[in-house]
Amino acid sequence: MLADVEGLDVAGMTGLLRGQDAVVWSAGAGGGNPPRTYAVDRDAAIRSMAAAREAGVRRYVMVSYLYERPDHGVPEDSPFFPYADAKAAADAHLRSTDLAWTILGPSRLTDEPGTGRIATGPGVTAGTVSRDVVAAVAAHVLEHPETVGRTIDFIAGNTPIAEALA
Repeated sequence: MLADVEGLDVAGMTGLLRGQDAVVWSAGAGGGNPPRTYAVDRDAAIRSMAAAREAGVRRYVMVSYLYERPDHGVPEDSPFFPYADAKAAADAHLRSTDLAWTILGPSRLTDEPGTGRIATGPGVTAGTVSRDVVAAVAAHVLEHPETVGRTIDFIAGNTPIAEALA
């Protein structure tokens, strides 16, 4: 389904989500426009959480990005600040809900073909990962309830997704 998440209110999103099994939030404003970044990456994401709850959709997977928690540490004068700030706020809000959430923290994204392999855990702080792999990780966590309540930071690596997330 195609929808303008920037313009939808909670009721509109609720109607779209009713009858679904899960939400995988990977919408993003694409950078370059701070007000739009906040509108999509923070505000629409938070509305989608309320809509999921209203629609009875308990499972929620947030595609965020790899950053140090609890503070993203991006300087306010950086052009990346609005994105980092918006994502940190949305992630914090999601953690405060009663949804069955998982937050994915991929590193810088590429359009290269995916390998189905990642590196995760302490020490994973920089690198790249294919959008294909991010989609595969999202699909994996949807099928594995033991990932609920986890934030999973990852980069491209040598370990198969299922093994890395076991």
